Amino acid sequence: MAVRLSRAERRQQTRQELLTAAEACFVTRGFHASSVDQVAERAGYTKGAVYSNFASKEDLFFAVYERRVDQALTEVVPGLRQAGAERAFDWLATTTIERRGRDDGWLAVFFEFWAHVLRHPELRDRFAAIHARLLEPLADALRQLAEDRGLALPSDVTASQVVLAWNAMEVGLGLERLTQPQAVDGVVARRMGWLLLDAVVGAAEPSAGTEAAQQDRRIR
Repeated sequence: MAVRLSRAERRQQTRQELLTAAEACFVTRGFHASSVDQVAERAGYTKGAVYSNFASKEDLFFAVYERRVDQALTEVVPGLRQAGAERAFDWLATTTIERRGRDDGWLAVFFEFWAHVLRHPELRDRFAAIHARLLEPLADALRQLAEDRGLALPSDVTASQVVLAWNAMEVGLGLERLTQPQAVDGVVARRMGWLLLDAVVGAAEPSAGTEAAQQDRRIR
């Protein structure tokens, strides 16, 4: 016997099916080349169904991005905790490397939408807020790493800023890899990330009441 869904459940199902169709279109065609009509057709709904759930194509992309961030956090946060602060970035680098190739289509459209956001200031705050959600667990891991080593990060930089710089480098290397994969591999990306983190933590000062000055401050 088929289970009857409530109106709210049907609406949520429709929304998820539209998001899945939109992500497939964006990844395959790109943001600008994908139309609301194509998303609706792929999902098996009318164009009106799309606009009853999303205000615009940009709103639809943001919803796709938010869903991907939610999924990533579901995987990343437990993984970071299990790895521990000392090996958190090692674990994340390995996980990222394993996804390369499978996520190239998303990476390409992500860069495309990022450029689109730069030309539309009204979209920037929303984009930045979603982006920050993805980075905050990494900032927590960096704070924990410094605390575990009895260190205080330099006063002129926050954990969030360090992680933002680390992510910017990883994203930039990802962009380069799309155009010249022979020049950027997992080893290079991972090594560059560690060099940045080592430099920051290496410049940290011992916290009050610790013997961290006698310890090796390097992450690795």
